[in-house]
Amino acid sequence: MRTRTNVQFYWVDVFASEPLEGNPLPVVVDADVLDEATMKRIAREFNQAETTFVLKPSRPEATYRLRSFTVPGHEVFGAGHNALGAWWLLAAAGYVKGEGPVTFHQELGGDVLPVEVLFEGHEVQRIVMKHARPSFGATVSDARRLASALGLDVSDIDLSRFPAQVVSTGAPHCLIPVRNRDAIDRARPDAARLLAILREAGGEGCYIFSLDPLDRGSTAYARFFNPTVGIYEDSATGTAAGPLSAQLVAKGIVPDGSTVIIEQGYAMGRPSRIEMRVHGDDVRLRGRGVILAEGVLRI
Repeated sequence: MRTRTNVQFYWVDVFASEPLEGNPLPVVVDADVLDEATMKRIAREFNQAETTFVLKPSRPEATYRLRSFTVPGHEVFGAGHNALGAWWLLAAAGYVKGEGPVTFHQELGGDVLPVEVLFEGHEVQRIVMKHARPSFGATVSDARRLASALGLDVSDIDLSRFPAQVVSTGAPHCLIPVRNRDAIDRARPDAARLLAILREAGGEGCYIFSLDPLDRGSTAYARFFNPTVGIYEDSATGTAAGPLSAQLVAKGIVPDGSTVIIEQGYAMGRPSRIEMRVHGDDVRLRGRGVILAEGVLRI
């Protein structure tokens, strides 16, 4: 008779204050009993953009190690919704505790980065995660090719103030400025054409954005596509919001020291507001989540 292992999991809606909004994330805790192949099969079973696994750290300065996989089995890195949702769960479910702001450390790939959890009483209120130092990579200047890959008109691509560019604060994404919010909503990417552009430029995903948000207090409106790891569209992408915020500050579009609010997921019916704070090379993601469900995997 085969032995089965019970493993606890939770379902977290990230960058949301109400259930069924934001970016859905399955989080599997105490995942050290799982090998990598099983983690990938579980991610395929959940069929979400990413599934995060919480493990004991391999480095002494870290509190937990996080690994995240997409449905096709690609491992992804960077402090985005996959990490923020995991820390929201760890704090809200009592795996980590404290009073006021408490700093923990997460192991993500080869990095160990601080995570601040803000408790009010015994309730978690917000997660703040430090990104890696911004790095600015290759630019893409062929507006016609970009438009063709995104299913847009060449006039929809707005390279008047700065080029499309690969920027990383932990994961390299190609940031493509688009004329307005309506054009962003019309985008219908051709995965093969977009994949070719990303591979040539050294980008993982594609973040199309416009400085034409819905709310007056927001900075930008965006959508994210990532054919390199099998994600057609993601509803809230912290690893792309970090690079965009860093680029907007570097280009003088918003002042250094600003809070940048990026609207994403509206075209998918999963509205999300991603809050970034940028001060020089210090880029931090802020957000919260909602635990929607919990259960047991019988592996």
